[in-house]
Parts: sequence; structure tokens; C-alpha cells
Amino acid sequence: MTMKISAAIGAALLALLQPALLHAQAYPTQPVKILVGFPPGGTTDVIGRLTAQELAAQTGKSFLVENRPGASGSIAAGAVAKSEPDGHTLIMVPSTYGTASALYANLPYAESDLRPVGLIGSTPYVFVLHPSIAANTFSDLLKLLKQNPGKYEFASSSPGTAQHLGGELVKRMAGVDMLHVPYKGSGALLPDLLSGRVPMMFENVAIMTPHIRGGKLKALAISSSKRSALLPGVPTVAETGQGLEGFEVLGWFALMAPAKTPQAILNLLNAEINKMITKPAIVTRFQELGAEPMGGTAEAAAAYIKAEQDKWGKVIREAGIKAN
Repeated sequence: MTMKISAAIGAALLALLQPALLHAQAYPTQPVKILVGFPPGGTTDVIGRLTAQELAAQTGKSFLVENRPGASGSIAAGAVAKSEPDGHTLIMVPSTYGTASALYANLPYAESDLRPVGLIGSTPYVFVLHPSIAANTFSDLLKLLKQNPGKYEFASSSPGTAQHLGGELVKRMAGVDMLHVPYKGSGALLPDLLSGRVPMMFENVAIMTPHIRGGKLKALAISSSKRSALLPGVPTVAETGQGLEGFEVLGWFALMAPAKTPQAILNLLNAEINKMITKPAIVTRFQELGAEPMGGTAEAAAAYIKAEQDKWGKVIREAGIKAN
């Protein structure tokens, strides 16, 4: 009798699972859109297009990027949150997704509306300094800042970005005072940074490397917990000591889907992502961007994103940072 009951339960479970399994085997049944909430050409767009290209190659199906910029990616996230949860509309989010809920009072989506498919990769930042400032190491700079509180400024592409939050974290951990000057994008701030009008900032390591090698800027420290392959001679911020042990600021990228997307489809996409990031050509391309593959399970991605939200939410609230 027990065996008959077990068999009946097993058959019932199989009947319930079969539609989802068949759906996953057929997926995708139409072109998959990967939304990017930023203009073409930026790192999120590049990572999004690499992902779409590789998923298309691996599955033999169509994956396309659609740029829908605005509100630091929130407009695109809202659109995906409201889309049909069938795996045909996804979004590539950068690390600004981890700060949005603390920065914006009203978002066009709830955090529970989206689920991570998986982490794609991470990029460190490099702290650069104009040659006119008499400091050749990060320790030298901290000493200068302590001797001149509030005298020196650092730039960012806008409030609440990793460039801004990295500077705020240095201020808090090292006990220094420098003034934040926000711009409307990295392109807008670059002339002032290169001329020394705003002499320092954290910025994407791949973007800054040509200016560092050309002698236009000095590289003082890397924001990640380990050194960058693009600038192996530059120490990490954490190596400086002086209260900065454990310092880490990373840009990261994750593929996400509407929360009610069938688990079988999420599992399939996660497996394809983990396959993609091990390809030698992708690893090489990531190195050119100063990035490292991440990967792992969807559950690990969710835990990572939650930790980032908690970490930066605290910094944002305590520093009184507001989005424009």
C-alpha cells in the first residue's frame, strides 16, 4: 500500500512538473530581449551585448540587447518587472541596482519584482590623482588630506555611483575630509580631471589605464580586494592600512528576470551563463575591460546583491546622499 501511495505521489509530481520542463526545453520560442538601462557604449552595454551574443551562439536562439536609458537604469528595471515572466524579457543590471533602493524614494519596481539569473562579472576602480598634487602613494595622499581638511575635491559621474561611494567610504574609514563634485557622466568630468580642476577620483580601471600610461594621471590604488591585471604594480586601497583594511568597491553586473519566471528557465539561463564565462575568448575580453568573471548559482547572486544593498544603503543613509 505504501509503495502504491509513493508511486501515486511521484506520478502526480511528474504531471505537475512536466509542463514546466517542456516549456524550458522549448525556450525560447521568440527573440529574447536583454534590456540595458544605459546608453550604448558604456560598460553595462558592452557586457550586455557580449552576453546576448554568447547566449545566442550557445543556444542557437536569438538574444538581442535593447537600450532603455534613464534614472540610473531604473526605467529599464521597471519595464522588465512589469513584463510577461516567460524568460523572453531580461535585464542586465550594474552595481547601481544595489544602491537604487537607498537613493530613490520612488522606484518603478519593487525589489521582489525581479530575481537574479546569475552574476556575470566584476570590475575594479582605480583611484587616480592629477600630477600637480604632491602625493605619489595613497598613504601620501591621506596624510595630505588630513593636513588640509576640506581643501581637496574628488569627482564622480553622479551622486550615489561607485565613484562617489568609494570616496565616501575612504572618508569614513580613514577619517579624512574631501569634497565631492558630481558631474553628469564620466565624459563630462574627464576634461576637468585631466586638467586638474578636480584632481582625483575613483574611476573604471580600463577607462583610466590609457591616461595613466600616458602620464596624465597617477594611479594610487585599486578598489578591489586584490590587484588588477591591467595595473599589477598598483596596490589596493586595503594594502594602505590606516583604517582601510577590508576596503572593497566593485562594479558588478548581473542578469535578472521577472520574479515569476519559471524556475526551469532560470536554471537553463544560469547554466548557460556559467558556461559562457569560462570560454577563453570571453575571459580575454573581460581582461581587456579590466573585468573578472563571477558566475555561480542564482542563490549566490541573490545573496551577493543583498549584501551590496545592505552595505551601500548604510553608507548612503549615514552620509545623507541624495540622487539628483
